[in-house]
Amino acid sequence: MAPGGNKKSRKKSKKNGHFVQQKKRVFRASSPVLSVFMWGVNHVIEGLNHVNIPPILLPDDFRAFTKIKIENHMYNKDVFPSKFKFKSYWPLVFHDLRKRFGIDDTVFMNSLTQHEARKADSGEGIYISHDSRFVLKSITTEVVALFHQIIVQYHQHVVEKEGNTLLPQYLGMYRVNVGTTQTYLLVVRNVFSSTLPIHVKYDLKGAAGRSASSKQKSKELPTLKDQDLTAEGRKLNVGTENRDAVLKMLQADTRFLAELKMQGYSMLVGIHDAERHARDMAKHRRHSDVEEEDAVSAEESCDEEFSASEDNREGACGDFLTVRGTSFNLGRSLQAPNALVIGSAKDVSPSILSGYYPVVSRDVDYYAFAASQFTPNAASGSTIIEEGATENSEVCPSPANGSKLAEDGGKGASQGSVEVMPADDDATAFCTEIFFIGIIDVLNPYHCGPRKVAAHTAQSFTHIADADGAPANPKTHAQRLVDFFSANST
Repeated sequence: MAPGGNKKSRKKSKKNGHFVQQKKRVFRASSPVLSVFMWGVNHVIEGLNHVNIPPILLPDDFRAFTKIKIENHMYNKDVFPSKFKFKSYWPLVFHDLRKRFGIDDTVFMNSLTQHEARKADSGEGIYISHDSRFVLKSITTEVVALFHQIIVQYHQHVVEKEGNTLLPQYLGMYRVNVGTTQTYLLVVRNVFSSTLPIHVKYDLKGAAGRSASSKQKSKELPTLKDQDLTAEGRKLNVGTENRDAVLKMLQADTRFLAELKMQGYSMLVGIHDAERHARDMAKHRRHSDVEEEDAVSAEESCDEEFSASEDNREGACGDFLTVRGTSFNLGRSLQAPNALVIGSAKDVSPSILSGYYPVVSRDVDYYAFAASQFTPNAASGSTIIEEGATENSEVCPSPANGSKLAEDGGKGASQGSVEVMPADDDATAFCTEIFFIGIIDVLNPYHCGPRKVAAHTAQSFTHIADADGAPANPKTHAQRLVDFFSANST
């Protein structure tokens, strides 16, 4: 028999013997609390299919909840505890918020229930969904009580701003009882991208004297602070149009938080460096020992491997680079609905960025901003611009653009996506950095006791901010955050 026939036979045999992931969903996690949480979210979201969704929320919807108590005896004990309770707060309200933020209930459910959430590095009781889209936080009873007080105003603010806000996107609040343990869990959207690694991170409050400790700076991805940004002489170059959009949202959001008397919140900024990421890709490929035949075989079985993969990402097959425990596709763009493909920059070596187009999905990366315009070279005059975009079309994302496209009904095969890439080496796209900007840690009420009043009085004369960024009062904190971003962005 010819050698070629043997190879084909071996490939076929290997493919036929591929493991097929079971279709049945089992909510098994390392923690009983997470197992019950996964089961409960699935139960509540599935239940919404049997509920008449009202066109307008009523006052009773902001007091509603659904609660279920389960008692098992010698049944399913390898997955669940014998007794547990699950409570979901304001199901219709959070359904409406998810809809306004462009999050489908099925996507929300699958992200939280298909696989166990992993522990985050940022703190105890914080988890990230397997696809990095959502953050799950354990909260106290005081925060739960506070949420009961502000949920109506929060929903109204989101409605008035048509979802264009830098505030945390609260998507669900739950209570899990296992034995004598009671846990409250809050689900929010991840500010950072699920597909692009973050290379620089800032936590900004607009307060003088805030800088990262030497221990923090020794980390692989340190959380830098206000003074670190100004000491570097760095500006957040998001572009004039995006800067104005961020500033407008920041002013409205901080004004809203001041009315609620919230303090101590921060602006979280993450920066994806396309040039650095491209170098990481090139380095990864240089150290790869995979033979070409194995790569071809892997390509053929790509779809099956993705379906059986623990990460189970949407997109094409390719090499993966693992950064701080998260894998990122290196081989191709991760094409998703409403995907935006950003071209490489002219001033970066083509050998470094060749074939690399960072993808920002409008559905997933809501908080993404970048300043680039795709400009064809006057001599060549050739570019590829789809979806009716002009040669000066914006190719880097902003929430305002994403909302506008969504309102247009997502014309075209890619649901309102714009795909822009250079047709030759002379084409230019100045998009080497993508910014992810959002406000975090907003549930900190200002308690105006005697010591706070005295501190505020002293600072009103000295005009000196606290070294740790604690505000004199909510209005002061709001204004100095706006002023800091205005002074340190372009």
